[in-house]
Amino acid sequence: MGEGYNGSESRRRSPWGVLALVMLTGIALMKNGVDVSLGPPQPAAAASLARPDGETFAPLVPPKSLTFAPAERVRIPSIKVDAPLMNVGLDPDGWIEAPPAEDRNIAGWYQNGVAPGQRGTAVIVGHVDNLSGPAVFYGLGSITKGERVEVPRFDGKTAVFEVYGVEVFDKDDFPAAQVYGDTGHAELRVITCGGGYSKSNGYDGNVVVFARMVDSR
Repeated sequence: MGEGYNGSESRRRSPWGVLALVMLTGIALMKNGVDVSLGPPQPAAAASLARPDGETFAPLVPPKSLTFAPAERVRIPSIKVDAPLMNVGLDPDGWIEAPPAEDRNIAGWYQNGVAPGQRGTAVIVGHVDNLSGPAVFYGLGSITKGERVEVPRFDGKTAVFEVYGVEVFDKDDFPAAQVYGDTGHAELRVITCGGGYSKSNGYDGNVVVFARMVDSR
């Protein structure tokens, strides 16, 4: 989780084109009174990237991007997320690894990409549930535009992002370029499982939160 950071590395890049989707194991075997039939909340139409006029997000003069520093935590006040981040990489098949499913309150930052707050697209992933019930990003699909995501970093700075879209994408048709592409700004994607669910295949989609840095402190 950022061990050994000395502040000397200014930037990291990653070939996002080779990453097709995030392999998160959605278990959906809810206990402790959780209603399996309801499942986690899914994005509302109002949170979609696309608007009737074709505009994808409001004009924004972004703050100056930050240099590289490992991510420490992720906070999403609107859904009461305050979780530590562990570093994750790629599995042998080339997918982004997920954090351990047994820990309900931990998320993963893809360490081979950019750091949250750098120019480029940083990626944070986490489980929607596990065998014990809802996990760290169970409420991710309920996020709406304008809400904030905060990412404290090991250099003592916190990158603050504003959500401009929430989508659910089919895992068999995941738009990697749209999700991971460099927009020219410091952006963040927060990803978990979503969509339909079956016992044989798990969740058939990924919920993706699109956010852009609006502040740092």
